[in-house]
Amino acid sequence: MVERALGDPAALADSREYARLTRRHRELLPLVTLLREQESLSADLPGARELLADPDMRELAEGEVRNLEARLREIAEELEVLLLPTDPDDAKNAILELRAGAGGAEAGLFVMDLLRMYTRYAEGGNLKINVLDANESDLGGASKVVAEITGEFAYRAFKWERGVHRVQRVPATESQGRIHTSTVTVAVLPEVEPGEFHLDLNEVRFDVFRSQGAGGQGVNTTDSAVRAVYRPGTPDEIIVVCQDGRSQIKNKEKAIQVLTTRLAEKERAEREAKERSDRAAQVGTGDRSEKIRTYNYPQNRVTDHRLEGDNKNHPLDSVIEGHLAPVVAALARDEKERQLIAMSAEAGGPQHGAA
Repeated sequence: MVERALGDPAALADSREYARLTRRHRELLPLVTLLREQESLSADLPGARELLADPDMRELAEGEVRNLEARLREIAEELEVLLLPTDPDDAKNAILELRAGAGGAEAGLFVMDLLRMYTRYAEGGNLKINVLDANESDLGGASKVVAEITGEFAYRAFKWERGVHRVQRVPATESQGRIHTSTVTVAVLPEVEPGEFHLDLNEVRFDVFRSQGAGGQGVNTTDSAVRAVYRPGTPDEIIVVCQDGRSQIKNKEKAIQVLTTRLAEKERAEREAKERSDRAAQVGTGDRSEKIRTYNYPQNRVTDHRLEGDNKNHPLDSVIEGHLAPVVAALARDEKERQLIAMSAEAGGPQHGAA
């Protein structure tokens, strides 16, 4: 179905639709490949079993039957994982927001450390991070950074970063060598695609101003920066600033995109809260009170508090350089295991991972 749609001239003429179909094809390919292999091996198995009756071929046939049955069991297990519910937002681009929490200037410095870490992580995964807005300080830190992450499965690569990140280290300004603890809140939102959410621009006020650098310095001689204010002066007010590009039009488009994404995520979080009142955390609201990870510089250790055992701790000097893949892989495996346990419990069967 998807392969046929990819060959449709209408899809080829629509770049967004073609990109969507291409992503969907890539998502389904592992599943289709396994199903085809399962079909082929299942067709071979009866013939191999028939050869067991031939004395001259029995020994060879026994080995063939064992191999076929073993591989079919493996495929069944792999299919069980692939058929688990997937996040429909995984293939989307994402909006990344970093906000300094407790810790003052040190928290602001850690915001920039995390931004560098995420930039290197993105580069390693053929993704791109484009900073849309940053409230930078003269000390080299920032109270807030908003960025767009683009590329294949950008949201899937970054969604595990949502939450409170804690850092323990001796600040450069600390003369007595005391360890300080600071926090940064990270929000990752799946970017809204055309047609998914309608934003009434009549409810948005747009202001233009000159782009600002560190310490409030102007870095542009034209009013290219754009501030979008949704429902100004009301409890629903949301402010988005974009001052990355030199074009006011481009900055306005990005500001609208970020604002639409935030509103869509807010609506989805409210809907999920009503549907699942017992859910511990609301997805995507950016309101994360629990710390998910601690970066302990004196002990060169990163601890992800959502994991257990050997998967919990990782070398800080590697992670902070952008080598997040092992942590993300462990979190993804843990999520799949939880899904399998939940499905098994609902079906009344034995739980995966149980002794």
